[in-house]
Amino acid sequence: MTVDLSALPDVSDLTVGILGGTGPQGRGLAYRLARAGQRVVIGSRSTERGQNAARELAALPGCEPSTIDGGDNHFGCTADIVIVAVPFEGHAELLTELRPSLAGKLVVDCVNPLGFDKQGAFPLTVEEGSAAQQAAALLPESTVCAAFHHVSASLLIDPEVGMIELDVLVLGEDREATAKVQALAGRISGMRGIYAGRLRNAGQVEALTANLISINRRYKAHAGIRVTDL
Repeated sequence: MTVDLSALPDVSDLTVGILGGTGPQGRGLAYRLARAGQRVVIGSRSTERGQNAARELAALPGCEPSTIDGGDNHFGCTADIVIVAVPFEGHAELLTELRPSLAGKLVVDCVNPLGFDKQGAFPLTVEEGSAAQQAAALLPESTVCAAFHHVSASLLIDPEVGMIELDVLVLGEDREATAKVQALAGRISGMRGIYAGRLRNAGQVEALTANLISINRRYKAHAGIRVTDL
């Protein structure tokens, strides 16, 4: 059965907030979504840093200045869909702080709990099972999905890269919510959003990032995931 992307909802009018939008992954996702015409608001611990990141991204090729704005993390939570792209070390603390601001929101967690040593990257053990499950536990009034774990920050932010050909694995308990996240991924040229199961399966998706890092280091590439027969 081929995935029917035309059946996904229209999310073009929704605003997307990026928590951690001043970091590599957050900046890259903000740029690609804004470049696709999505309204984006960047959140940061510092209002000034969030505003500066928005100005820098708005100046990049293909990005309309009117599509992107920045401020503190609470400002980032004003969006319809909020992507969490912060280091795992500060994940729980940030979400606990923002719980009231994220109530009623669709939250997309793309955090990869990884450690690094002289042998390379390796997955960390998370008590709840995954960063996404930790987010769901900390945000009971929000709808949490997991996605965007395997997207190269270098490719996302490079204006010379016109298309990023990979599949974004989307996990969650609410199928309407996962469909919105699939559609959001599809807004980025070359990407497909693929439903990949419930949040209990997010742990291995997050951990797979360690393997991709090893592949990329070995072959000096920006490898991603493509699902066959869909």
